[in-house]
Amino acid sequence: MHPTLVAVAHGSRDPRAALTVLALLERVRELRPRLDVRLGHIELNRPLLDDTLKDATGAAVLVPLLLGRGTHVKRDLPAAAARAGHLRIRVAEPLGPHPLLVEALFERLLQAGWQPDTAVVLACAGSLDPDSAADSRRTAALLSERLGGVPVTPAYASAAAPAVPDAVRALAARGHRVAVASYFTAPGRFATASAAAAPGPAAAPLGTHPALARLVVHRYEEALSRPAHQRELATA
Repeated sequence: MHPTLVAVAHGSRDPRAALTVLALLERVRELRPRLDVRLGHIELNRPLLDDTLKDATGAAVLVPLLLGRGTHVKRDLPAAAARAGHLRIRVAEPLGPHPLLVEALFERLLQAGWQPDTAVVLACAGSLDPDSAADSRRTAALLSERLGGVPVTPAYASAAAPAVPDAVRALAARGHRVAVASYFTAPGRFATASAAAAPGPAAAPLGTHPALARLVVHRYEEALSRPAHQRELATA
């Protein structure tokens, strides 16, 4: 039996978020139909991660549906794994940065009407963790390269600077037309507020993009392929 894939979503009061995550996991099941795929939330929505793990048996891989390193990835997931002592658990890397995310961002921008002469603000959730900011900058650099070198500025909906509206104004002051790329897994308060700051095209969240489903499977398989001592460190 393959270890259970437990996708870990943050949780949101926006009902569209949970529906989007469930639809994304259906895409994952289509890619790996024999794999047991379950969902757990860090907060706000059920099932909570602890409850999902209580119902699992054998082995599991936690795949965070989060886009960079931060407190949830570094502390909350390993802590949940430690509480589930009846399971053999591995914790996968967060989804980003990764080229598959860049492809999804690129296509979402095209769907929103982005044109090659338009600079981009990469709207991220934000975190006080410097590794999270580094991951956002890396994704912005990869997206700029994918867009042919147009400026891409990472900006944040909370906790970090610059805020999305400030980044939009700064690019506009330099004479750029500006679009906003939504670096969020699913709709929610931060994604909505970031889109509202866009003077031009505002892309949809990553959502159920096929590249995102492929990346979830990739992170799962990547976690399984790590040497045993690395797997132990991942849940320490």
